[in-house]
Amino acid sequence: MKKDNDYLFEVMTPLGFYVHVTHAYWEIITNIKHPVMSGKELDVKETLVNPDQIRVSKRDPNVYLFYRAKGTSRWICVVAKDAENSGFVITTYPTDAIKEGEEIWRK
Repeated sequence: MKKDNDYLFEVMTPLGFYVHVTHAYWEIITNIKHPVMSGKELDVKETLVNPDQIRVSKRDPNVYLFYRAKGTSRWICVVAKDAENSGFVITTYPTDAIKEGEEIWRK
């Protein structure tokens, strides 16, 4: 089990489960997967806490895509997995298209 100080942040989602990301995994996201997200921690937290919509992944019913508008026709997408009411960030990225999948929550 991770110590609290290993987390960059942990927030409660509107779906009733917490989502966290560790400092080490944030480095992987921002240095390897999606460098454009470097410095966007507050946007990611806000997307998880106050999304415009949430969709369920077509591939895994425990994976959710949280979307929040960022400008005109742009969104921040945070992909998170709910692992028995304690979720974690899989990835995050800016996008101009919302992915397919069942919409389960809308602001």
